[in-house]
Amino acid sequence: MQQPHSHVPQPHAELLAAKERIEAVKREVARAYIGSPRPIDFMLAAMLARGHVLLEGVPGVAKTTLVKSFAVALGCSARRVQFTPDLLPADITGTYVLSPRDGTFTLRGGPIFANIVLADEINRAPAKTQSALLEAMQERQVTIEGDRFELPAPFLVLATQNPIDLEGTYPLPEAQIDRFMVRVSMGYPNAKEEAQMARTYGSEAPQLRPVLSAPDVLALQATAQRIHVEDDLYDYAVGLTSFTRTHPRVELGASPRATLALVQISKAWALLQGRAFVTPDDLRMMAAPVLSHRLILGADGADENKARQAIIDEALSKVGYRKQVRPA
Repeated sequence: MQQPHSHVPQPHAELLAAKERIEAVKREVARAYIGSPRPIDFMLAAMLARGHVLLEGVPGVAKTTLVKSFAVALGCSARRVQFTPDLLPADITGTYVLSPRDGTFTLRGGPIFANIVLADEINRAPAKTQSALLEAMQERQVTIEGDRFELPAPFLVLATQNPIDLEGTYPLPEAQIDRFMVRVSMGYPNAKEEAQMARTYGSEAPQLRPVLSAPDVLALQATAQRIHVEDDLYDYAVGLTSFTRTHPRVELGASPRATLALVQISKAWALLQGRAFVTPDDLRMMAAPVLSHRLILGADGADENKARQAIIDEALSKVGYRKQVRPA
């Protein structure tokens, strides 16, 4: 009997089971994080697509609460790193220490050896320390004193950063920004959400419980990988990223890594909706969180976040999607 190809849409039961597990995570996180559900959706999509997440917002908008709640709900091992100006790369990756008893060196692994690494206020540390995450984020491994160590699977970096105009912040290097699959901008909650937040945290804070496990996360990631993508949509994704490379206001546009990220997270977004196939709307939905933070703009004095969003909006309006008619 011929084996089905990996791109064949999953049975309805598999999609339904995956969606139920995802919804359980969303409900659990929402017990502690009160605000727009969109950041949770984007984080779930990135997790399903094996990507890392950068949350940006002013202090006090519950960035850390969100990532800590997310880590608990996934039921995976998690470590938190508070980035400060005096943090060293070895504080993240670990180092060899001498055992006085037998005179040998043993590895003392750093917080990078976890399924989920919470990098709090990542842009409060200088570039040398930030770069300690580069190899881990791209290759799921670290090199310590010339020795290579695999990181546990799944591996996910959830980083928070303050807007770069705040005192004591360092801009992230372009190479590292490109390793974050999505950037999620978090604004202030609305009045109703803020009142609910005051009620919830005015008494004892909610205690969250794990609703998944590491094997569950790996299984969901495998399901997302098998979501079907038509050839026309690959062309559409390339068209969107290529547009940013030729825009007159952009010095450095989205890289081919961004194209791959856009396709992968669109498959995850389709799974979040309970579909076994990607639509053009999935790519359009994920274009801004995947592409905007990767754009390096010329110095024209404009608000960079607004300028990047305007360029993405322009790409979505000018790059058309047309399904090709293929001969039968």
